[in-house]
Amino acid sequence: MYTKKTLQHFNNPHNYGKIENPDGVGKVGNIVCGDVMWLYIKVEKNKIKDIKFETFGCVAALSTSSVITDLAKGKTLEEALKISKDEVINSLGGLPPVKIHCSVLAVDALTEAIYNYFSKNSKTIPESLEKQHRQLQKEEAMTKEKYKDWVETEEEIHKHGHTHEEEKEEI
Repeated sequence: MYTKKTLQHFNNPHNYGKIENPDGVGKVGNIVCGDVMWLYIKVEKNKIKDIKFETFGCVAALSTSSVITDLAKGKTLEEALKISKDEVINSLGGLPPVKIHCSVLAVDALTEAIYNYFSKNSKTIPESLEKQHRQLQKEEAMTKEKYKDWVETEEEIHKHGHTHEEEKEEI
């Protein structure tokens, strides 16, 4: 059962959409459930000035994407990197145990967006961030190899603009 707050974020997601010319982009997915998240950030003076997401996934995936944007907006990059899956889950009043992985995807998408920002701007990447990124890249490579057709389908859906409204219609 989803909490009232989770359903509110699903029905009226905060910061849904794409940022034109983002400073950083994070993309993560989970082959088990099929959820895919794109998270976009704009950075000004080391703070997340704007943040948006596009998610193809379930109620929990969309809700955790929405809530992580609320948690990260206005924070320094260092503060944003400290946002945990537990913080995401608690902000929603809990998630069913089978949906906990969605909170991890939201945190991973934010991590990847910040990594992408550091990389694009030739900034020194903290060792812990580099380690997280390498692990996520390793998992993504294994997923792409094992589930090539699925990955291509997800990329095609994103390219052609699968919308949140279409997602609602599926439920």
